[in-house]
Amino acid sequence: MKRNLTASSAARNLTPIAAAVAMLMAGASFSAHAQEAVAKEAKPAATADVDEGQTVVVTGIRASLQQSLNQKRNSDSLVEVITAEDVGKMPDKNIADSLQRLPGVSVAAAGGGEGSFGENDRVALRGTPFGLTLTTFNGHAVGSGDWFADNIIGGGRSVSFSLFPSELIGRVTVHKGSQADLLEGGAEGVVNIETRKPLDFKKSFTGQVNAGAVYSSNSGKTDPQLSGMIAWKNDTNTLGVLVQGFHQKRTLTRYGQENQVWYDKVEPGTPIAGAIPGAAGSMANFLGGTAWFEQKRTRDGGLIDIQLKPSNDVMLDLTLFHSQLDAPNINHNFMQSLGRAFGTSWASPPGFPSANINGAIAGGVITNLNTTVPANCPTCAGTSGSVQEEFSRPVAKSKSDFINLDGKFRVNERLVLTGKLGTTKGVGETVSGALGVWMPFRGGSYQMNGSENPVTYTIPGADQFSIRGTADPYTYGSHVKAVDKETYGQVDATLKLDLPSISSLQFGARVAEHKRTLEAIGINSNVAGNTDAGALGNPANLPFGGLTAFPSGFKDLGTNGAGFWTFSQNAVNGWLSKYANYSGHLRQNEFNIKEPTQSAYVMANFGAEALSGNFGVRVVHTTEDVTRSEMDGAGVYTVRNYKNGYTDILPSANFRLDVSKNVVARFGASRTMARPELGQMAGLDLRDQQLFGVVGNPNLRPIRSNNADIGVEWYFAPKSLLSANAFFSALDGYVTYGTTKGVYFNQLQNKNTEYVIGTPVNTTAEVKGLELAYVQALPGGFGVNTNYTFTDGKETGHAVGSPCANEIRQDCTLIGTSRNAYNIGAFFENDKFSARLTYNYRSGFLNGTSRNSAAYQGSIGTLSASIAYQLTENLAITLDGKDLNNPMVRSKIRTAGYADMPGAFYKNGRQIYLALQGKM
Repeated sequence: MKRNLTASSAARNLTPIAAAVAMLMAGASFSAHAQEAVAKEAKPAATADVDEGQTVVVTGIRASLQQSLNQKRNSDSLVEVITAEDVGKMPDKNIADSLQRLPGVSVAAAGGGEGSFGENDRVALRGTPFGLTLTTFNGHAVGSGDWFADNIIGGGRSVSFSLFPSELIGRVTVHKGSQADLLEGGAEGVVNIETRKPLDFKKSFTGQVNAGAVYSSNSGKTDPQLSGMIAWKNDTNTLGVLVQGFHQKRTLTRYGQENQVWYDKVEPGTPIAGAIPGAAGSMANFLGGTAWFEQKRTRDGGLIDIQLKPSNDVMLDLTLFHSQLDAPNINHNFMQSLGRAFGTSWASPPGFPSANINGAIAGGVITNLNTTVPANCPTCAGTSGSVQEEFSRPVAKSKSDFINLDGKFRVNERLVLTGKLGTTKGVGETVSGALGVWMPFRGGSYQMNGSENPVTYTIPGADQFSIRGTADPYTYGSHVKAVDKETYGQVDATLKLDLPSISSLQFGARVAEHKRTLEAIGINSNVAGNTDAGALGNPANLPFGGLTAFPSGFKDLGTNGAGFWTFSQNAVNGWLSKYANYSGHLRQNEFNIKEPTQSAYVMANFGAEALSGNFGVRVVHTTEDVTRSEMDGAGVYTVRNYKNGYTDILPSANFRLDVSKNVVARFGASRTMARPELGQMAGLDLRDQQLFGVVGNPNLRPIRSNNADIGVEWYFAPKSLLSANAFFSALDGYVTYGTTKGVYFNQLQNKNTEYVIGTPVNTTAEVKGLELAYVQALPGGFGVNTNYTFTDGKETGHAVGSPCANEIRQDCTLIGTSRNAYNIGAFFENDKFSARLTYNYRSGFLNGTSRNSAAYQGSIGTLSASIAYQLTENLAITLDGKDLNNPMVRSKIRTAGYADMPGAFYKNGRQIYLALQGKM
């Protein structure tokens, strides 16, 4: 069966944004009727102390800068602060975009090994894994989900910032140290997102609207970006209501090359081993090639805040939040499989002549492999040198919800009580299915160009649809859904004291129950009496009307992907819908976790002339109750329950010394903890073709960290800062991966199969470093904001089976640690015009495990810019650019005993945002 496919290209026209602009103009037209105009009023930030009746109004970049520096300066512990206007003056489309400009903060555009999607998604502090940083919302827990199956299965602690658009921000405070009144769970720190509050606004009625569009260069699409806010309060400032909403779309096209799919050893006695001296036991590329990813992202949601203040002594604040990201997508993979075809005993054609194979080896890796078709090879008909696989996720979504009630009661002049009661839920769900077609063997080659560059693939006949004579189409997939929920309640008290040095005492208690469930259902044929080898595996049922070609953008990756044939997403989804359904629980993947916690703390605040700070202790008890199905030696599943409990005593002390009027010195010491990722305790993620997998460990201990910070800050001029801070953390319980073997059910083979398994285990680690920052407002409206972070992180334990214990090539790299990171920013502002330019850079880091190896992401720098012009007092136009340098996201693969191998290479393109902003 063979069909020719001619690649065609059509010019892409930009979608007009006139409709979005018209909506902006309509939403902002109320400015002409405003009775009072404040010349430089901007977004207010929820940073005021409600007790004192203050209102904070941020008026531009320089005023926002001053406010952030003031809050940092006056804090008793080491913090970084971002206010609402900071976000508004940069192309920050979610809160992680804003945080990446702070010293000591690392961000990534994905939650794990899935690559980059052009939007910062995870936040970590000081070069540690994301799960060691706790994210809270107005001081309480927030649940979030993931749309990518690997993160749904293996994650659960780190928050996906793709659910939190920047429009929500009143203020973000990053606590790099710790103090007893902070919620436990962040071994390296806490990121607290604070929303705006209706009673903090200056006027009785405030409205804002932001309407525009985003243009994505790779897809050539323009999509709407809409958000708005209305805040009202009564004249007596006793009742206020705030409503925020957002509807934001983006069409993502990612050009990529994925080589990390399958590296494996060449077996003795195979054609490669016979043709290339020393090839037996060397590492070869078994499966890798061009990857074209398409996704439509739609983020919808909003926030409602109702504040009631019947008297100066009582305050109630009810907040409801919902955000959902719908992100259906498909990954078109055209992969070469020469290493698999000729390096394994089970796939190689018997008697294949060595004269038709040649190559080269360097560092134990076959860096060049070339094959040709023999003149007479009867067994070649059963061989395939390449495969076209579409992996579609017609359903891929995540959401975050919470409802929280805050209360405050001033008992008397000395005692104030506060409390929180609420629940939060995050959901991640993916329905996935593959359409795979093995191609006939026509020869071909691959050439590695070092571990930092894309591989050169030659795949004859890649522009033509055809199927290997003895192979039928194949499929695999699942319906995976994780529900993550926490219900909590807490009471806190502040008691003012008349002691000479101790100004107040804070104490409180909290109870919570965290639950996470994972449900997994397999893919099956829905035609009665047929298996996958029937309806799904029948070539006649393939969606031939959906044949299309790869776009031309792959030339930037040094690959010949342009012109390769593929099936469109609609065609694949139609095929899955017609011939497959999802039924039958994959019991080995499913789990249920309950995690009740109880905590209490006491903290004293002190101040004596130039010295101030706090010291205290937090005590927390955690119970881990894990239930999952496991296979015994006879291949029978049984339900097993694991229950562990632990108590942590977490002391902390922070000292702030005013050395002079403009110089502040700080010292902090603390013991903190983070609970292991929920998926690491129970998840099961298998690669059925490669026979690799990761299996959770329900007996993981928590990660406990002893931390120290020392630093100095010089506020040498208004809106200016020069600072240095050194930090150190010793981690006990840091999670790494050991290697073992285990038997599990294989969907592709439809039987129990032995896998090489990575299992999370506890070990020890340490991280230390230095943070430098320089901020200055210059004459003429100009200013600079730059910082640098040096981080040295490493495993100090040698867990059995882990890379750090490997005798051939010991690798004790800490996940997430970039040795060098810096931000360089400059801005200009006057009454009408403002502009800002920022370059962010982080050096390479270990991004986790990829199949049976470690994946290292290469260094990356991104350029962003923002321009705003004030058309009227209440109407502005903004033009923002993100990833203007169109950076390439690179990774390499490291396996003990072998040279580094090229991993994945991605380009997401540039994003340009144009919007009108109106307010009153």
